[in-house]
Amino acid sequence: MAMPAPGAAPAPPFAEPPAFGEVTPVADGILWLRLPLPYQLDHVNIFLIEEADGWAVVDTGISDDITRAIWDAVLAGPLRGNRLSRLVITHHHPDHMGLAGWLADRFDLPVHMTQTEYLMGKYLGTSPGAISGAFQHRHYARHGAPPEQAHIVVQRGHNYLGRITGLPDTIQTMEAGRSLTLGGRRFTILTGGGHSPAQAMLYCADQSLFLAADQIIERISPNVSVLAMEPNANPLGAFIASLGRIKGQVAPDALTLSGHRLPLINPHQRADELIAHHIARCGQLLQGLGSEACSVAELTPLLFPRALDPHQLSFAFSETLAHVNYLLDLGELLATETDGVLRLRAA
Repeated sequence: MAMPAPGAAPAPPFAEPPAFGEVTPVADGILWLRLPLPYQLDHVNIFLIEEADGWAVVDTGISDDITRAIWDAVLAGPLRGNRLSRLVITHHHPDHMGLAGWLADRFDLPVHMTQTEYLMGKYLGTSPGAISGAFQHRHYARHGAPPEQAHIVVQRGHNYLGRITGLPDTIQTMEAGRSLTLGGRRFTILTGGGHSPAQAMLYCADQSLFLAADQIIERISPNVSVLAMEPNANPLGAFIASLGRIKGQVAPDALTLSGHRLPLINPHQRADELIAHHIARCGQLLQGLGSEACSVAELTPLLFPRALDPHQLSFAFSETLAHVNYLLDLGELLATETDGVLRLRAA
C-alpha cells in the first residue's frame, strides 16, 4: 500500500522507468522490462538476464491479451534472434507468475521457484474452493464485514484464475542459502515472508546486485495481508523479521531491482523506513481504538480512510488484520468474540 516518500533518500539510479513494452539496461547483461497492470499499482517490473544460451526471465506479468502482445513484440524486437533460457518466479501473485505456464510451455523452459510459492500457486490455481469457498465468507464475517461486502471481496478472488496460465508439473526448487547461477553471476537465494509466504530474492555479492522482488520497493510498501486459510498468521511479524535479515545479508548500497517502481541503492535505509512505517500504522490502530472494542472491519477505515474499490478493499481489510494479529502476538491487543464477531481492545 502507498506510503510517503522518505525525505532523505538518495536519488534513484534511474530517474524514469522504461515505457511499457520497452527494455532498458540496468546492469551489464540485465534488461528491465515494464509491463502494465489493470490496478491502481499499474505496472510490474520484469528483469531479463543474459546467459550463454539465451535470456533468463525473472517474473512474467499477468495473463491478458495486452501482456501477451508485449511479450510477442519484445521477442520479435529487442530479443529477436535470441531464445529464452529459463523462468525465475519470485512468488505466486498473478502479476509475477501469471504467464509462467504460457511462457514455459511455449519455449520449453525450466521454472525456478521456492517450494512454498509453487505449492501455493498450484493450490490456488487448481482447488475449486480455494478462491471463494465458504471458509472465505466465514473469515470476513468473523471480523465484522457485512455479508454484501464479504461477497464482493470474495468474488474478486476469481480474478486470480483469469490472470494466470498455471504452473508446470515440475520445477527447479529454490532454497534459501543455496546459490543460483544466472548469466555467469552467482546469486545467493534469499527468502522472506509477509507479502507472500516464501518470496524468493537473489543477491550477487560480487557485484552488489540485489533482485528484491516485492520485499523492498521504492516509495511504497508491499501489501502484507492475512489470508483466510491462515486466519491467525502473523505476516507482519514475518515481514519485519525478513527486512532485518536482509540488512545482514545484503550490502547497504547494493543496486536493488524491485518488482515495482524504480531501482534503488539504499536497501538498508529502505528496510528501516518500511519497518518504521508499519510500526507507525500499529500506533494508529492503538490510538484509534478508543474505549469500545472494535472489529477489523471497523478498524480498516482508520488505516485506509478513503473510498476503496473491491480490489483495494480486500487488500486494506487483510492488511489491517495483519497489523491486528501482530499486535495480538505482542500482547498489545486483546480479542473477545461476541455473536460470532471478533472484537479488539487495547491490552
